[in-house]
Amino acid sequence: MDETDYIIVGAGSAGCVLAERLSANGRHKVAVLEAGGSDRRFYVQLPLGYGKLFYDPAVNWLYRTEADPGLNGARDHWPRGRVLGGSSSINAMVWIRGHRADYEDWGRDNPGWGWDECLAAYRAMEDNEAGADDWRGAGGPLFVSANRTGLHPLVNQYVAACAEAGLAENDDFNGARQEGAGVYQMTIKGARRNSAARAFLRPAMKRPNVRVVTGALATRVLIDQGRAVGVEYRQGGETRVLRARAEVILAGGAINSPQLLQLSGIGPSKLLQSLGIPVVLDNPNVGDHLSDHQGINYTWSMTVPTYNDELRPWWGKLRAGLQYFIGGGGPLAKSINHGGGFFRTRDDLDRPNMQLYFQAFSTLIPREGERPLLTPDPWSGMSIGLSNCRPTSRGQIRLRTARAEDHPVITANAFSTNNDVEEMLAAVKFLRRIAAQPSLARLIKEELRPGPKMQSDEELIQDFRSRSGTVYHPSCTCRMGAEAATSVVDAGLRVHGVAGVRVIDASAFPNIIAGNTNAPAMLMGWKGAEMVLGDAR
Repeated sequence: MDETDYIIVGAGSAGCVLAERLSANGRHKVAVLEAGGSDRRFYVQLPLGYGKLFYDPAVNWLYRTEADPGLNGARDHWPRGRVLGGSSSINAMVWIRGHRADYEDWGRDNPGWGWDECLAAYRAMEDNEAGADDWRGAGGPLFVSANRTGLHPLVNQYVAACAEAGLAENDDFNGARQEGAGVYQMTIKGARRNSAARAFLRPAMKRPNVRVVTGALATRVLIDQGRAVGVEYRQGGETRVLRARAEVILAGGAINSPQLLQLSGIGPSKLLQSLGIPVVLDNPNVGDHLSDHQGINYTWSMTVPTYNDELRPWWGKLRAGLQYFIGGGGPLAKSINHGGGFFRTRDDLDRPNMQLYFQAFSTLIPREGERPLLTPDPWSGMSIGLSNCRPTSRGQIRLRTARAEDHPVITANAFSTNNDVEEMLAAVKFLRRIAAQPSLARLIKEELRPGPKMQSDEELIQDFRSRSGTVYHPSCTCRMGAEAATSVVDAGLRVHGVAGVRVIDASAFPNIIAGNTNAPAMLMGWKGAEMVLGDAR
């Protein structure tokens, strides 16, 4: 039996930040349990290498949802990071905080989580390449690339076409306003992925009061007389116990954290009893309120070269490799989503409800075992994708068995509300509107997906039900709130009804953020650590 002060379960986006912040003063011993292994892998560090990680069991949980009526019965593939850095080690590296109104919604019922408090935390966390201002931070531990150089020429044409379609240019989605079209900031530093592991965990691991245990699958939180006192985990075929003198912190993300709570007897009592798990606390909200962004790409063949022409032929791969290894540039040094944006599908909305992703690239031809970012289609292709920002559809996470090794039941319920269907229908029509503008239309040969024959509302709805899927932002499954009747943790991220245990990750979001969720997941770790340390005084 072993002891430490704080146990962090999960070395993902939030867990890495927690490890650095909780250990910085040197007064507390911190142990991090991570089910996966090292992030020191070539395709983890190579920015465009994430396509190779999409189906790689060495770094990926490879979750699949239940058959989803909203996706015409498909079982969606949900990649989640099982590696130091978690999903920040396998994601597309886009750095988006979300709309300020999202945080105003959070703070309305959760003191300390309003926009002003969260903005201050972001500015303290960041070292933005563009420099500090009222919105951006400089000098923090997380370098954020402004992504202003080495962009594909089509990015400018895309931004111009958006302006022609009525969506003005925005040079900073994390600035004064979110709406508009422009270039995404990236968590890339020195032509390498700047994951939470690289920015936070690796520096923390140099301290004598930090211990990281890899290959450690948490099986349950140990609870004694209503208080969490440690974690049981499995490593190398052996079951071990780690005791916590202060607190147990779950940072496994929107799937693993509710799964572990349920395995520990905290969750829907009928389900737990049916699986033979002793009930510690009946709370049906554990695993409920699952929110996720659903996305789709429209794709065109082009009359001008795209990244397909650079990365498809062997000589193009060789050239890209030389660009990367000699000069740290070229397409391998970036994410494929160079540009993007946010727009409203209706004028009466008070904030954007749709996000755009521009790719001078296409991957309609599948490749076994990977997302073929490094082997695109054999023609000049371009894609513009979108995802809904504030879906009203809700799913859930439930144990399948009482074994931690078995993946839980993931019920996504995509497009299960009329609101989400109507928004997506309006949004895909806007994609065509962008492509029809002079700046892009003169460069387009033909629409490949869904194709010009798809015109009626019914056809477009069936198309996005058939081709849409997660954009990898599950959240809210251990949501924050004042009342245990509707939430799992309080504003201090403490689990209602059980002492000594918190959930600090994207599962604790009260509502889903409008944008990519990696930044707010790190925010949870940053502010969560402040709360833990505040209570320790």
